[in-house]
Amino acid sequence: MPIPDYQTLMLPVLSVAAQGETRVPDAAELIANQLGLTSEEREQMLPSGTQRLLHNRIHWAKFYMTKAGLIMSPKRGLFTASKIGRDLLATQPSRIDVETLKTYPAFVAFHEASSAGTGRNDAPAVEAASVSAATPEEQVDAAYAVLHAALKADLLNRILEQTPTFFERVIVDLLVAMGYGGSHEDAAKRLGKSGDGGIDGIVDEDRLGLDRIYVQAKRYAPNTSVGRPEIQAFVGSLVGLGASKGVFVTTSTFSNPATEFVRGLQQRIILIDGSRLTELMVEFGVGVRLSRTVEFKRLDEDFFAGDE
Repeated sequence: MPIPDYQTLMLPVLSVAAQGETRVPDAAELIANQLGLTSEEREQMLPSGTQRLLHNRIHWAKFYMTKAGLIMSPKRGLFTASKIGRDLLATQPSRIDVETLKTYPAFVAFHEASSAGTGRNDAPAVEAASVSAATPEEQVDAAYAVLHAALKADLLNRILEQTPTFFERVIVDLLVAMGYGGSHEDAAKRLGKSGDGGIDGIVDEDRLGLDRIYVQAKRYAPNTSVGRPEIQAFVGSLVGLGASKGVFVTTSTFSNPATEFVRGLQQRIILIDGSRLTELMVEFGVGVRLSRTVEFKRLDEDFFAGDE
């Protein structure tokens, strides 16, 4: 089953906390058992890969309930239900969510302090952060994913608007950024200059030129995939040159027969489709520039550990 959102987890978290002092990993194990989550679901990570999804949602459920006074932390890493929290459970609620927490003065004060602390009226933003079914980290990851996907689509569209020569330059820039081809000048000399059938260029695998990689580049429209015949022709050229490594780059996609054919080859052939191409361009800073850096900080538990 899908992992419940953090508001749906508030009641199970408070119920576990009412049993005595616990930690997020222990509470997560109990709640996962109650929900019948699979091993894969228990290990599911946030898109950023920084934390387990279930643990993150339990953390935020605990955080907001702490602001309402339903949960308290007797010592570092531990939490338990407060008297107010136990009193709420005694009413046998069917659900606890942010609307429930708004009935507690401590939570209302938390909202007001969050808005006032910015120096302007940010109440709508604060409201969105707490009412959303997604945790703050999930909202950030989701926003990043949308922006990242839009950037990749824009990159691909702009490449398709350019000339084949420009596309070759993109590949040169990318290979050099990834550490291939020696200098940019050396890579440019080799790419697009070979004249061998089925080969668009050659780059050095290392700066000393101890090994070479042969490149084929096809600037196709997104609805035109590269098929097995094109790959076979490329491999035939490699065999004729006595080469064992090749990279086939396209702005479109590769057909299933093409990808299956590559898997059974002795030669090392890497297929880079439009999605992978733009992913690498973003990763290595080719055709993009930094727009904004957002830094997030977490509480340093060791700093507050004290002398025990």
